[in-house]
Amino acid sequence: MTAKPVDVTAAYYAAWKVKDFDTLRSLLAEDVDFIGPYGSATSADEFRAKIEVASEINTDIVVRKVFSDGPDVLTWFELHTTVAEPVQVATWSHVVDGRIARQRVAFDPRPITG
Repeated sequence: MTAKPVDVTAAYYAAWKVKDFDTLRSLLAEDVDFIGPYGSATSADEFRAKIEVASEINTDIVVRKVFSDGPDVLTWFELHTTVAEPVQVATWSHVVDGRIARQRVAFDPRPITG
């Protein structure tokens, strides 16, 4: 049985929070399609590399609300960093066969980038 999309995304955030990038990578489709304020990725390995670099300044991830509609999950969370006050982030994940196949991220990067 394939995991529910909301469970896949919950596992993704749990892995990201503790910087368990092997588990995070296992939750991505090989050809994941990612677009966010800092760029894009078209493979699980490329995505993992980008999130590892971005996570160097992360101190916490606090999920505030999750909305799900079939294979689509919208997660609203606070990204805590060493360089700014918590940033509000919205992430739309599309899950196929128990893996995140597409992800779109929206937030204002100015507090982080200065």
